Amino acid sequence: MKKTVEKGSIVGLSKNALTVLEKRYLKRDVTGKALETPADMFRRVATAIAAADAVFDKKADTGALGDKFFTLMTGFEFLPNSPTLMNAGRELGQLSACFVLPVGDSMEEIFEAVKYTALIHKSGGGTGFSFSRLRPANDVVMSTTGISSGPLSFMRVFDVATETIKQGGTRRGANMAILRVDHPDIMDFIMCKADQRQLNNFNISVGITEEFMKAVDADQDYNLLNPRDKSPAGTLNARKVFNRIVKQAWENGEPGIIFLDRLNKDNPTPHIGEIESTNPCGEQPLLPYESCNLGSINLGKMVTLGRVNWDRLKEVIHLAVHFLDNVIEVNNYPLIQIDEMTRSNRKIGLGVMGWADMLIMLGIPYDSEQAIKLGEQVMKFINDEGHAASRALAKIRGAFPNFKGSIYDRPGAEPIRNATVTTIAPTGTISIIANASSGVEPLFAVSYVRQVMDKNILVEVNPLFEKIAKSEGFYSEALMQRIAEHGTIHEISDIPEQVRELFVTAHDISPEVHISMQAAFQRYTDNAVSKTVNFPNDATMEDVEKVYRLAYQSNCKGVTIYRDGSRDEQVLSTGSKKEEAAVAAVHVEEKRTTKRERPKALKGWTYQMQTGCGPLYITINEDNSGLFEVFTTMGKAGGCAASQCEAIGRMVSLAWRSGIQGRSVVKQLLGISCHSPSGFGDNKVLSCADAVAKAIQSHLTLTGHTDLVEVPSFDKGACPECGGVVEHEGGCAVCRVCGYSECA
Repeated sequence: MKKTVEKGSIVGLSKNALTVLEKRYLKRDVTGKALETPADMFRRVATAIAAADAVFDKKADTGALGDKFFTLMTGFEFLPNSPTLMNAGRELGQLSACFVLPVGDSMEEIFEAVKYTALIHKSGGGTGFSFSRLRPANDVVMSTTGISSGPLSFMRVFDVATETIKQGGTRRGANMAILRVDHPDIMDFIMCKADQRQLNNFNISVGITEEFMKAVDADQDYNLLNPRDKSPAGTLNARKVFNRIVKQAWENGEPGIIFLDRLNKDNPTPHIGEIESTNPCGEQPLLPYESCNLGSINLGKMVTLGRVNWDRLKEVIHLAVHFLDNVIEVNNYPLIQIDEMTRSNRKIGLGVMGWADMLIMLGIPYDSEQAIKLGEQVMKFINDEGHAASRALAKIRGAFPNFKGSIYDRPGAEPIRNATVTTIAPTGTISIIANASSGVEPLFAVSYVRQVMDKNILVEVNPLFEKIAKSEGFYSEALMQRIAEHGTIHEISDIPEQVRELFVTAHDISPEVHISMQAAFQRYTDNAVSKTVNFPNDATMEDVEKVYRLAYQSNCKGVTIYRDGSRDEQVLSTGSKKEEAAVAAVHVEEKRTTKRERPKALKGWTYQMQTGCGPLYITINEDNSGLFEVFTTMGKAGGCAASQCEAIGRMVSLAWRSGIQGRSVVKQLLGISCHSPSGFGDNKVLSCADAVAKAIQSHLTLTGHTDLVEVPSFDKGACPECGGVVEHEGGCAVCRVCGYSECA
């Protein structure tokens, strides 16, 4: 049996999991050919992590421990964060998912942080920053007698640097930017992603204080402080600022909010420093130069014969804590400062995935009081046993070096190995590998449709639902297709009511239940809980405000919301409303099909666009009625790119002569990507089609049109690589088909 597993026949490895592993995790040669099987990868990781035991005991049986780690991972009972799977036992050896870097208030400190960011992203990590120490825009700069450009201008520098760093095709750079609510530039920060064209490599969150929330409740003004010298810098009405945060979150999901005072209330090492920022998804508060070393237990594997298997869960917790402490030991950190700070505090973050699966297997609806109580019970057990495991390690290996002066340093207290033990992180691609539901989220969908490369449409069905449907005799392909079109089974009467109640999805659940579940897990989590409150498209700003207030009242440490369709280009939907809208749009366009004849002479403009295939010259001609035709010329003659551009030009010309608006053409072409993009930032051209769209957009601006199309960022609706279904969690979006992640 073991020999079979070692060859790669891992039981329970789904087709999607195999796709993700082959595309993003397995070691490859220079041609891209995989050099290892999934079993090889898990053995590589298990061996590398187990080797750390020899540091503390030269006679340690690292081979036996490696076997335990291998069994743990190949049984999908526990998986570490992605960089550990990718890099353990390999030359790079960088095993941490994310880091926090300080950003000081001088040009030297700022660009030192930019350099360090590039090194971290190159190694496969994400970064969190607080920009709260930077003096506001237009403030005095004594060294030059000039004026400051403010935090937002420097955030753009970090964003451009991130855009240029490639991470070997497996992970992309992601950043978290936090600004304190009492910073003078807070209103500009809240609005900085309103047009969705800037800072697309950042998640942003407002650092909320207790003083601010009290002022919101009282509808009072609060003080702004200049971080340069802590001097008063004016006042703002707290409720108006809060309402602006709510409005922007309602419009496009950002900013999130982080309760800074709560993070520092639970800061285990206040004598070392103040927590000012988190990792990109917000669940891991870190001191400057700390890294997060995360892993998740698959709760779906902790159910035996319809009951929680507490004995096995305890064994897995202790083994997982051992694993994660070893990760810190063998990790190859990208900076010496990170190495020193991480080893001094030895923070780990043991979390969970498969929570929705566990509830289904126990027959408990996610949106029930029983589920909330069980969530609290399960997390308390994990936290208690995790701390017990860390204390046991401390007896052998010693407490973390900064133990003295920490919150654990009390008379008679046992030493502990790790300053923090538990974190609920977004599990993203590792939950795909484990074929588990994400983190503590409900199911995203019971069934969904995906289009594969040959344009065939496949219906993906939740395996637990499929099993129940077949055992109870109501399974059919037609029903699965119908479910995929609706995205939910909530109102499908063909399905027994008890099953409908059990298989609730993110949009079936009220915001209050989302927050209650987050709060239940937060009560017994050292760090924070990654959770996204999903809203339907018709949710109001009052609904979002209520959730933000509930998160505060429930002692959560932060909250992220996402309203369905709030990003302009949400391509994939689990329902059929978008199809109906598309059909309606076609009917409208059909009324405009009288094609204009071409006059002998037209006035035109030619635009040069730099593409990955070379310079593309785009000529836009108009007649007396407006836009008429497009001609394209590639700087490099011939080839597929030239023919494709000619085809695009012909189709655009036909559309315009048939009455289609210029804006409609731009909306269809803008954001289409290919394997060879060009440029970066606002000047980035994703493909020849994107170049044509941008040229038309420029022309519309030049000729005085104001109804323009916003340049789409990654839309958080469909995967930009495969068009697959995307789940939203903790401010991040992950494709369930190919494993694409918006966040590093």
